[in-house]
Amino acid sequence: MNRPSSDFAPLPALAEAARDSAFSRLWRAFMTARVALAVVLLVLLASLSLAMPALNVSRWLLALSLTYLAAALGVRLFTRPRPPGSSFDPQWVSTIGVDLVVFSTLQFLQAGGINYSPLLALPVLMGSVLGSGLLALGTAAGVTLLLLMDAWVLSLHAVEEPAARFLQAGLTGAGYFALALLVNQMAVRLSREERAARQGQRAARVQAQVNQLVIETLSDGVLVVDASGRVHAANPAARVLLGFEQSGDARFMLTARPAWQQLVTLAGTTYERHEPQVADITIPRLRDEPRRLHVRTRLTKTDATQVESLCVVFLEDLRELEQRLQIEKLAAMGRMSAAVAHEIRNPLAAIAQANALMDEDLREPALRQLSGLIQKNTQRLAQIVDEILNVAQIQPRDRASLPALELDPAVGSVCSDWAVQTRSGARLQVALGAPGAQVLFEPPHLRRVLVNLLDNASRYASEQPGAIRVATALVDGRAELQVWSDGAALPPAVEPRLFEPFFSSESRSSGLGLYICRELCERHGAAIRYRRRSAGVGPGAREGNEFFVSFGATGPALAGQTPFDTIAA
Repeated sequence: MNRPSSDFAPLPALAEAARDSAFSRLWRAFMTARVALAVVLLVLLASLSLAMPALNVSRWLLALSLTYLAAALGVRLFTRPRPPGSSFDPQWVSTIGVDLVVFSTLQFLQAGGINYSPLLALPVLMGSVLGSGLLALGTAAGVTLLLLMDAWVLSLHAVEEPAARFLQAGLTGAGYFALALLVNQMAVRLSREERAARQGQRAARVQAQVNQLVIETLSDGVLVVDASGRVHAANPAARVLLGFEQSGDARFMLTARPAWQQLVTLAGTTYERHEPQVADITIPRLRDEPRRLHVRTRLTKTDATQVESLCVVFLEDLRELEQRLQIEKLAAMGRMSAAVAHEIRNPLAAIAQANALMDEDLREPALRQLSGLIQKNTQRLAQIVDEILNVAQIQPRDRASLPALELDPAVGSVCSDWAVQTRSGARLQVALGAPGAQVLFEPPHLRRVLVNLLDNASRYASEQPGAIRVATALVDGRAELQVWSDGAALPPAVEPRLFEPFFSSESRSSGLGLYICRELCERHGAAIRYRRRSAGVGPGAREGNEFFVSFGATGPALAGQTPFDTIAA
């Protein structure tokens, strides 16, 4: 129920107050009371007219009561609540005004010898509860004037002293004034409290929705458990971690499965000691390997109004936690390696230069062999330093600013240069099957990716012709670069870690080549993957390892097959 902001001020928002459900209920209650009172008056006067003819209850009084009943019914059935402003409007004239006229008429005539002045309390209460302070006091003033007028009329026909009648009318009017003031003050205060409660409820509802959204999107599991082991709430992450497939009822018993017994024990310990608990547990699963969880428990705060506290259980997947720690360690290692590599580069260049100068004066074959060994290892160290610095220099770039590169000419040029530099022309076969296809990739970065893949393939490929094959193709409307070699199959433990930094199956490799390829591809919206597949057709088909890059954007979508399917052995 919306009320005025001050005691005697009009309502601040009449339209909003008219739609208020609490105000509507009060209005309907008062209108129903008026109808009931009209029925009682009509029945009472009709009964007196029939049972006691000597009282001279005139028919026009019965007609007045019947008219009042019709008016009360009409207002109750055909009008809607509309709080008044600072002045009287037609609706309040049809309610409070009609009540004052009917009740004062009955009081003046003393119909049936009954005192009808208590009925005047109804319009006073209605004006005080539903209206403004001004309307309440105005109604009380009108009732007081009617009572004094009634006392004056009776004094004209009475022989006894009229002072008592005036005193009674004045005291009754003063009581109505006090009633109007107190009831209006209470109504104003209750409306303020209701408005504050409604605002608090709205804020609590919004906060609950935000909390629910946050909890549901958390990657960590959250359980709310009572002392009996009943789960009152569980977010989707908790259900996944627990292996709980059912998604209907949000409540279930934590003791329902033996696999959750460690959680039950932790929650029980939290309730017993009233202290948070931290532990690593293992949840066995039927089909998959057991899931290791890091569990933290907390008790909600209790006060005098709460019957019991609840235990909030936080679940973290230890595998994901270890992966995050590993990524952080790798990032820190990468930063440190970049700094160290930068410091090594200058002394390494000085060593290489000094060895080159010394090699000019060497004549003995043994010394020249040692000088060549120094040169070979300094070049290898320089390559490792360059790879580490390349990783540190890779920066993300807006794809909208990337140049459109025609794939086939770029790949052909890089392969030709690499074959000449490494003298691997006999082993390398190139099949360009994406004419006109364009990709969003910087030319130097594409060259680095392809050279790294070719170096990696050359390291493990045989010396046979066609041992290394490079192809381009259009697969499902996307350009694809494929680098295949006839090397041996990778061990199962190596394949999942191919693109990790500093991981290599041999000690002479830095383990950064494939990692750099992956980083460059991701920054250009492409993806690099590995697969074991055969190349060639017929008896000459051979199994081998293939790294393929799927680009994010292509030019004309030309349908085609994988070029290796048509390459002869």
